[in-house]
Amino acid sequence: MTIHRPTKDQLQDIADTLGFDFDDDELSTYHGIIADSMGVYDVVDEMPDYLPPVRYPRTPGYRPEGEENKYGAWYYKTSVKGKARGKLVGKRIVLKDTICLAGVPLMDGASSLEGYVPDVDAEIVSRILDAGGEIAGKAVCEYFSYSGGSHTATTGHVHNPHKRGYSAGGSSSGCAVLVATGEVDMAMGGDQAGSIRIPAAHSGIYGLKPTYGLVPYSGILSSEFNVDHTGPMTATVADNALLLEVVAGADGVDPRQRDVKIARYSRALEQSAKSLKVGILKEGFGWEGGDADVDSAVKAAARHLKKLGVNVKEVSIPLHRKGWQIWIAFAVEGYLKNMVYGNGLGNGHGGLFVTSLNDKLRAWPEHANEFSPGLKFGMLLGEYLNRNYSGHYYGKALNLARRLQADYDTALAEYDLLLMPTAPQKAKPLPTPDTSLEKLIELQFGYIENTSPFDLTHHPALSVPCGMSSDGLPIGMMLAGKHFDEATIYRVAHAFEQSGDWRKM
Repeated sequence: MTIHRPTKDQLQDIADTLGFDFDDDELSTYHGIIADSMGVYDVVDEMPDYLPPVRYPRTPGYRPEGEENKYGAWYYKTSVKGKARGKLVGKRIVLKDTICLAGVPLMDGASSLEGYVPDVDAEIVSRILDAGGEIAGKAVCEYFSYSGGSHTATTGHVHNPHKRGYSAGGSSSGCAVLVATGEVDMAMGGDQAGSIRIPAAHSGIYGLKPTYGLVPYSGILSSEFNVDHTGPMTATVADNALLLEVVAGADGVDPRQRDVKIARYSRALEQSAKSLKVGILKEGFGWEGGDADVDSAVKAAARHLKKLGVNVKEVSIPLHRKGWQIWIAFAVEGYLKNMVYGNGLGNGHGGLFVTSLNDKLRAWPEHANEFSPGLKFGMLLGEYLNRNYSGHYYGKALNLARRLQADYDTALAEYDLLLMPTAPQKAKPLPTPDTSLEKLIELQFGYIENTSPFDLTHHPALSVPCGMSSDGLPIGMMLAGKHFDEATIYRVAHAFEQSGDWRKM
């Protein structure tokens, strides 16, 4: 691209913004020095970007319509086939539409990204293909992944696979639906506040938010560096463990990864869950506005685990009750600076920068009026906090997150896992054209009370389908464990899964 030199008027405008008072001679001097220094950028611009090579052939695919996309869950269909041998041979995997798949459009549910085509594969894509998997396409997600519902994507609503007209959860909504309906075997979702686990709970599948850094985030659109997670969403525990086994491990690029510990997760399913200790988190139940049948179903699931030989006992962590508030205090500024002003890349860290994505994202102001109400709310509040408190509460929230992590770790020193509802509420009806602004924002930020704290503290957590409500909607139980101890989560989840049909529990 052409690197334009600034005009004096442009520099004057910048100086005014930064609070610099220049006379005309000073401005002219700075103008000349800056124009000369821009030669550095000419040199960098002429150099090729240092991106991983794309190693498997593919075609762009197409946007399915009508009966081929009756739940609104597909963004693009394609077929990218990997090696002829490997752990994932015969498995079709869909990607949340934040994950770069070279040559196939990426939209992140946002009108401002429509037409963008990545020039790189995310690291997890390469690992899936190297293991023999087939990438079947991209699944719809919420606008900039900023919603726990399934109603903000530019492409339209994503419908619950068990009850049309109801939410499928978000933001990895399309992933959950395509797995639940059997259109794909597996999916890779993303989770910053519950975006894997909430749609998993509402759609009746297994969704894992792994330990922070266990799975490389390289080549995935970042919402906020401190809470970015990508993980498997599947119809069975065995498939979940298998997919994690393939994608987990350091890539030498993602700075989120530190002292990563991996395991043969599939083998964990061979181990008994008897004698393991599970703490029923008292503060994870009884939320204001929560559904009584959700609490009841999850407590029944805990009693069922006890019958299977798991040592189940109630545990109290009072600070959990404020965890979602700590997350909000952190996220409104964090998302604004990283996702919006940082063009999904942010700064202050190393790693892979997909510069073509940065170039496309920076045009967001042209589409600002198309943003969802919840996103506008978050940006307004975030900018107010930024201007008046300049990161004070963002930083304090991260400090408090360490305190919360310590409280969880104390409980997890005594218990192998913590148990609670994934979401306090079942899926709600999708909004209609006359739904109020207040209700639209509420629907975007609902459901995160139990999920969001573990994004901040980085503990792994899996949503396990554990019952069907009388009105035909799935209910999810969440199991959270020690850092890098996904294997123990799988042991308990597998024992529960094998003991009966969750739909009839």
